[in-house]
Amino acid sequence: MKLSIIVPVYNEENTINIVVSRVCDIQIAGITNKEIILIDDGSTDKTPHKLEQYISDNKIIIISTKKNAGKGSSIRKGLIKASGDIILIQDADLEYNPAEYPKLLAPILSGNADVVYGSRFTGGDAHRVLFYWHSIGNQILTSISNIFTNLNLTDMECGYKLFRKEILDHINLREDRFGFEPEVTAKIGKLAKKGKCRIYEVGISYFGRTYNEGKKINWKDGISAFWCILKYNLS
Repeated sequence: MKLSIIVPVYNEENTINIVVSRVCDIQIAGITNKEIILIDDGSTDKTPHKLEQYISDNKIIIISTKKNAGKGSSIRKGLIKASGDIILIQDADLEYNPAEYPKLLAPILSGNADVVYGSRFTGGDAHRVLFYWHSIGNQILTSISNIFTNLNLTDMECGYKLFRKEILDHINLREDRFGFEPEVTAKIGKLAKKGKCRIYEVGISYFGRTYNEGKKINWKDGISAFWCILKYNLS
């Protein structure tokens, strides 16, 4: 089994090398090969310089764009290059811990799941206490998404999402920014209704950031997510 890890990167000079190191070091039973696909989405800080050290690494693919287009756009670029049996989305900050890959992959490797979502709101793992209204917003968006998809997810917006490659091969992704989360959820939800996709959720730890520490998502992205839920579930 080969694992492709897609890492959208935008202005993460303080964390990207740590994230790549952790991803490279993790060993997963059942995974015989892995590749890391780094998409520098028009970074304006020292991120491009930080990525130069990986150019000669044959297990790391680097894609660079001159203009920032968003997380969804980066993921689509990464999918074009991905050759793994399983696709995992990894943010370039330190909010999510690659040490949890084995438990995230377990439902797929055991043959029970086609898609796995991480959840910051289930399980007994540690999570940083931060923004109340962000958590309320996440719960509202997840609930609205669930109404349309008839799924019982607890954290639709979670950055950790894993897919068997053939599931994504049947999905035409369009959103450029954080709308990727509700869009892909709506589309796998439709596959699930047809019995073509088994979805699992796994509780994860969460080490959230403040805006001073580099957090990028904001209330405008919440409004966009609501629109994407309607757009891709009703179309």
